[in-house]
Amino acid sequence: MAYLSSILEGVLRYVGTIALTDWLDIVVLAYLLYRALLLVGRSRAANLGKGVLVFLLVMAASVLFRLNTINAILRAILTWGVMALIVIFQPEIRRLLEQVGSSKLSSLNPFARVQRTGVLETVIAQTVDACVEMSDARTGMLVVFERGTKLDDIVRTGTIVDAQVSSQLLKNIFFVKAAMHDGAVIVRDGRLLAAGCILPLSHNVNISRDLGTRHRAGIGMSENSDAVVIIVSEETGAISVAVGGILKRHLTAQTLNTLLTNELIPAVEESKPERFRLSSLFRRKKSEEASEDADQ
Repeated sequence: MAYLSSILEGVLRYVGTIALTDWLDIVVLAYLLYRALLLVGRSRAANLGKGVLVFLLVMAASVLFRLNTINAILRAILTWGVMALIVIFQPEIRRLLEQVGSSKLSSLNPFARVQRTGVLETVIAQTVDACVEMSDARTGMLVVFERGTKLDDIVRTGTIVDAQVSSQLLKNIFFVKAAMHDGAVIVRDGRLLAAGCILPLSHNVNISRDLGTRHRAGIGMSENSDAVVIIVSEETGAISVAVGGILKRHLTAQTLNTLLTNELIPAVEESKPERFRLSSLFRRKKSEEASEDADQ
């Protein structure tokens, strides 16, 4: 017991010697490390991050076991590896700096938030109009609204457009004889970033057999990210939305508009009733089924 008391006293004395600037240094370093890990996760480069961690562990082991030759080689690789990582993660680093300089500050600006909401409302209205017209014409569509998870690797599979979202533009892209009609369009921050993009297919074996490749791609995209994906069937003209691997089919124009608004425009007041989200819809359905089973 006395031994533990002496250790505790030593720890307290050490903590007492830490100045305020030291605490600030620790907090800032922890925040930067958290943002770096978050950046790696959102850019879907987790495997690369694991590789870097394994490299550091091997380097530590070479120091521990005094493997001088291996350690010298790893140190040389590390010197150039830092520069290589900066080049590899250049888009993510630039986006992080842009977020720190603009979006974080704009979130505190109510006028910027109102402006962003207005832009998203216009984008949603234009998208719904295009979906309705393409549904009537039995023309397939695949629209991906990017949210927290950045889809740079998906964007690279298509063609950069970077244009304002409009009903006419969407109809031109998905016109049957258009060059990019088979792929998906990616919408980021209210702008149509890319078209003709290739999405990952879902491997869910429980998906209905009457769903084609376009629906499987939409569901797969929603499984691998937090994106909101709109699918218009070429065979039936049915409008569907996939979020979190859940597919809601046969949506009307009004339901589609409401669902997109609730998914893409964050709530301002927490006291408002629960909004129409696919996740809450299916939670409510499961709750009702559970209560029915209990009654039986």
